Amino acid sequence: MAEPKIKYDRQLRIWGEQGQAALEKASVCLLNCGPTGSESLKNLVLGGIGSITIVDGSKVEVGDLGNNFMVDETSLGESKAKCVCAFLQELNDAVNAKFIEEFPEKLIESNALFFSQFTLVIATQLVEEKMAKLDKICREANVMLVVARSYGLTGIVRVSVKEHTVIDTKPDHFLDDLRLNNPWPELKRFVESIDINVPDPVAHKHIPYVVILIKMADEWAQNHGGALPSTREEKLEFKNLLKSRMIGLDEDNYKEAIDASFKLFAPHGISPNLLRILKDSSAEIDSNSSDFWVMVAALKEFVAHEGAGEVPLEGSIPDMTSSTEHYVNLQKVYQAKAEADILAMEQHVQNLLKKIGRNPMSISKMTIKGFCKNARKLTVCRYRMIEEELNSPNLAELQKYLTDEEYSTAVGFYILLRAVDRFAANYNSFPGQFDGEIDEDVSRLKTAAVSLLSDLGCNGSILAEDLIYEICRFGAAELHVVAAFIGGIASQEVIKLITKQFVPMNGTFIFNGIDHKSQLVSL
Repeated sequence: MAEPKIKYDRQLRIWGEQGQAALEKASVCLLNCGPTGSESLKNLVLGGIGSITIVDGSKVEVGDLGNNFMVDETSLGESKAKCVCAFLQELNDAVNAKFIEEFPEKLIESNALFFSQFTLVIATQLVEEKMAKLDKICREANVMLVVARSYGLTGIVRVSVKEHTVIDTKPDHFLDDLRLNNPWPELKRFVESIDINVPDPVAHKHIPYVVILIKMADEWAQNHGGALPSTREEKLEFKNLLKSRMIGLDEDNYKEAIDASFKLFAPHGISPNLLRILKDSSAEIDSNSSDFWVMVAALKEFVAHEGAGEVPLEGSIPDMTSSTEHYVNLQKVYQAKAEADILAMEQHVQNLLKKIGRNPMSISKMTIKGFCKNARKLTVCRYRMIEEELNSPNLAELQKYLTDEEYSTAVGFYILLRAVDRFAANYNSFPGQFDGEIDEDVSRLKTAAVSLLSDLGCNGSILAEDLIYEICRFGAAELHVVAAFIGGIASQEVIKLITKQFVPMNGTFIFNGIDHKSQLVSL
């Protein structure tokens, strides 16, 4: 077997060794190994998940050969869980793979304790009643849950967990933490040591843009009552002031300063999102608080004292046109401030741990360092129970979605998938499952959908007739192309949850294969 670092090279570049270690420790249970479940587990097995347990009581039938690549003709009549498990084991022999020949619905009803042994459960193709029961079981056992379902040309994915905290959110766009409009004393001294009016053209075009912006902002403030540019006209005037200080057309550092001037105008202090986290009731810690909330409590103290309204400095600077000497010295100024902030945070963390009766060294310096680096980007996700969403959805949002042309088809599918489960409970089959009954099933499904919407307090007549017909035409089929897509989305969310990196979806993801749209709705 290839060395793990070579074997998982590409993914290690995304979530690092810490993320990979979390995956390799994780234990995942899959309920139902049809194409949706098999595809989601395949992605995790290839990624090096620690162990998998497949729960499925069905046998491989001829129909499975057309939509599940993890069974073949030799599997006919065999246990589906056994065949899929063997196939997945071949993909990565480092994964501990097990299977249980049992129908998931039976386990949910009779053996709730079974699920407590796992890090996460992926539940596929469950009707809403079982899904809601499983959600309760997983929450009580503190086990994460991802539900996925493919149905003809549509499918849904939903995450359910009491609370999920993310330090390393990896946002696509985030302003560099340069403190241009709030420089600390050491940065001010460094900036003052450089003459931006130096006559030497070579030296002039190798002054870092950070220095240029802080100096010019100070000059502007002196001439404008201590205030920085705030209106559009003032910001344009400031850019023109920067242009006027150029002594040649090839001064890339001044061009960078003009392009980066928006960073100077950004508000300093903490964002509304971070403020909500600092004010969260969980930040009032006790001996049962997680490491995340202990560090949030420490952050609160840091912001109030050493930070003077700011979070710890990240300590990195972007590439910029500069002499090597200036760049290295500027880098040292930022790194020294970041190190000092980490030490202050470390002290707060240790004091708080001592206060709540825990080992003061139980949170490592590396963890605190990672927290400080990402302090501006912290995220806390809390999910409604599935039962709550089913019984008491946000009525205003639901009505808005149903009447919005952009969302009506996706939410129509969502409502009809729920109506399909009511249909199945009444008639012991899914609409359109048997030839020759489609017209009758369309009428029955429409009645179920109207009844459901009426129970929720909505007008049922706003559901499109052709959408009801399409759901019946799907005949509860799991098409491989849709299942592979839904399984891919589900496994992506599993990786986010296990590695505690990136932000998982909060809401119900709905795939509309007819219009080729993917939408996230909060109900």
